[in-house]
Amino acid sequence: MAKGILCACFIAVTIVPGLAVAAPASRPLVVIDERTTLRTEPTPHGAIGTSTAFRISDGIPGRTMEFRKRMLHVGAAIGEHLIAHDEVYYVVDGVGEVVSGLERKQLTAGMAAYLYAGETVGIRQTGHAPLTLIIAYPIVKK
Repeated sequence: MAKGILCACFIAVTIVPGLAVAAPASRPLVVIDERTTLRTEPTPHGAIGTSTAFRISDGIPGRTMEFRKRMLHVGAAIGEHLIAHDEVYYVVDGVGEVVSGLERKQLTAGMAAYLYAGETVGIRQTGHAPLTLIIAYPIVKK
């Protein structure tokens, strides 16, 4: 018969009269209207066509991640590039082909590609209409 071991753990707390312990400062809620971040520009990583970029997180002070929406116009692509962080491409609308390393997969609305650090990745619009994506990734501290 196995014997159980009972372990009691105690946390010591010292209370000093008159000493106030401050809670971490909270940061305010930030709400962004994507229309205020919209711009038409060449696609990143190779300027393969034109895109409509919504740089949603760019104006947020002290942020630790990027959150963007990008519409790849017909024939456009985010060129293949090496990433130093994990990244997600989520398809809102349209059809595209994502690449990660040697793999290529078709994505349609409602699908997400999880891309790993150290891979060479990219995505291209392949359908008859623009490809609209949400792109999210952490900001790598240098």
